[in-house]
Amino acid sequence: MKSNNNTILRLYKQKQSVFSVKEVSLIWQESNPVNIKAYLKYYADKGDLIHLRRGIYAKKNFDAYEVATKIYTPAYVSFETVLRNEGVIFQYYETIFVASYLTRDIILNNKQKITYRKIKNSILLNAEGIVRNENYAIASKERAFLDMIYLMRDYYFDNLRSIDWKKCFELVKIYESSEMEKRLIKYHNKYK
Repeated sequence: MKSNNNTILRLYKQKQSVFSVKEVSLIWQESNPVNIKAYLKYYADKGDLIHLRRGIYAKKNFDAYEVATKIYTPAYVSFETVLRNEGVIFQYYETIFVASYLTRDIILNNKQKITYRKIKNSILLNAEGIVRNENYAIASKERAFLDMIYLMRDYYFDNLRSIDWKKCFELVKIYESSEMEKRLIKYHNKYK
């Protein structure tokens, strides 16, 4: 692979804003990992790419949700992030909350905090109530609400008026827990 402007342009023509080394190798059609890493370092040093974490690079104006779901996969944006965006909770959090296979907090570029919360694989891998955007997955309002009560049984929600309870009662089955169904009924009864 010869270094020229076309190399970096191929990345910038992609709709995604965050790339793993494997994805870059496919885009550049380069199989030698030494070459790929050298080019990525070169473009990062030059300022054309941002080196976010080991094996993860991004365009200058990258999407924070995209990077949050790409660092540890499978993952999807959920919990307080979705509930705040949907007006179900009013507390402002700069942290991006993500459902994942592990529990971890990371700080991205010394400013953006991402909190990963572990949920069991059968829930994590179930696509019901998950919206697949072009470059990342995000929970619907109802799925984020259920994820929250799955991990935090007595969480206080500011505004449950916009929750579609019928959807919640359909989605609760993916948690395979009678305790979850009881929690959902408790919140539903409080709201009525």
